[in-house]
Amino acid sequence: MQWISLTDSAQLEQIRKKSIEKPQLIFKHSTRCSTSQLVKNRLERTQTPEGIDFYLLDLISYRPVSNEISETFRVFHESPQVLLIRNGECIYEESHLGIAMDEILEQSRQN
Repeated sequence: MQWISLTDSAQLEQIRKKSIEKPQLIFKHSTRCSTSQLVKNRLERTQTPEGIDFYLLDLISYRPVSNEISETFRVFHESPQVLLIRNGECIYEESHLGIAMDEILEQSRQN
């Protein structure tokens, strides 16, 4: 899997704009959490789907960006957490062991 590092809140506007053309996924990852590492490994073991950009946020190092994600996309902060962004809005979010690539793919294909 080719992660794009999410390290700056300015990237959120880019993600919002790019989401008009294709879905954008943000994975909020805690490097101190074994569940987060488990979920990250599970995502990385699956075949990377085409047509979605995958962003990885190390929320320990970039907590202010994580907070801005919550505000920008109007979601409650959790970790680990995925947000699927399309047409500038969060259309799907899931956390902890509920995160699964097949569900992400299904949601990305919906209108």
